[in-house]
Amino acid sequence: MAKKILKNILKNETVFCVSLLLAVLSAFFVRPDGVYLTYPDWRTIALLFCLMILVAGLGSKGVFTLMGHALLRRAGSLRALSAIMVLLCFFSSMIITNDVTLLTFVPFTMLVFRMTGHEDRIVKLVVLETIGANLGSMATPIGNPQNLYLYSISDLTAGGFAGAVLPYAGLSLLLLLAAVLAGKDEPLMEVEMEKKTEKHTEKTEKGSGRGKLVMEILPFLVLLLLCLLVVFRVLPYIPVLLCVAVAVAVLNRRLYLEVDYFLLFTFLFFFIFVGNLKRIPLVSEALISAVKGRELLTGVLASQVMSNVPAAILLSGFTDRIQPLLTGVNLGGLGTLIASLASLISYKIVTREYPRSRGRFLKVFTFWNILFLALLLLEALLLGGMQG
Repeated sequence: MAKKILKNILKNETVFCVSLLLAVLSAFFVRPDGVYLTYPDWRTIALLFCLMILVAGLGSKGVFTLMGHALLRRAGSLRALSAIMVLLCFFSSMIITNDVTLLTFVPFTMLVFRMTGHEDRIVKLVVLETIGANLGSMATPIGNPQNLYLYSISDLTAGGFAGAVLPYAGLSLLLLLAAVLAGKDEPLMEVEMEKKTEKHTEKTEKGSGRGKLVMEILPFLVLLLLCLLVVFRVLPYIPVLLCVAVAVAVLNRRLYLEVDYFLLFTFLFFFIFVGNLKRIPLVSEALISAVKGRELLTGVLASQVMSNVPAAILLSGFTDRIQPLLTGVNLGGLGTLIASLASLISYKIVTREYPRSRGRFLKVFTFWNILFLALLLLEALLLGGMQG
């Protein structure tokens, strides 16, 4: 039993395992001492915990699926339906993070397109949704873990953050719309859309009603607002963390099981690894030399092999120029399948349902990711971002 659990962890939580191994290995060079406690950015870890548990609370009330159904009622054609799904992922990821967005809307997309009889469109659409979630999430400090971390540790103003990400988020939105609108259009069968709407209506009627739903989600929204005030440095994080912990214990203790503790410990172990590297003079000097003045490009390249969250933690330890690094690790979420761990979510969901689509998914994913990355890097070059 223990062997099976270990095998599953190694398979499904590879980045966590790598972070643990690196932390342990680095401890042989820098013996554990009291300084280790200063390595982690506890504020980032606390905020991640709070945001994950609050989004899980909102999800448990069906908020995001209801929102998706409401938008889909307006779709009159296949192209409009595809555009709605991609835009839903793009904008939702700004608030509920890219991974939660994909966990919520990729299965929903597959269900809807099966109902409309267009399963052949699923792979391309899910790839575009994945790109949309990864690029939309860059637009806010809470859209993804690397943003939350880099914004938390830096003295970036709201304007500085916007300057690092919004030009690229804007072009990303235009590119996504172009990719969707370039597809073949067909009218949707009314009977199929009606079945979908009727199913949604029945589900809603069996619930507690709209008024009660608002009252149920109100505590989560208030707590989410408090977290946002922490993100923007208005409130201290410890009181808000305690408020969230107590409130969730009262509202729904099961939400504690929805938190991605592997992600939290991944952060912790990478903090230890980077903290130890900074105390090894030769390694620290070499990394500072490699990163300095090339933050955007090193952020993109490092993300391709270790994913953008670990890349952000590692590289931030060796530069004080956070703005170009922020751009780099966000654009670095494009490219390989592991460049953003959120992309693996889409891959697993689709290939679990359609095992024979693995090869096709990787081809379509790679094509669109490289195209988007090339165009966004060209924008960075034109804006002078490649030089910092």
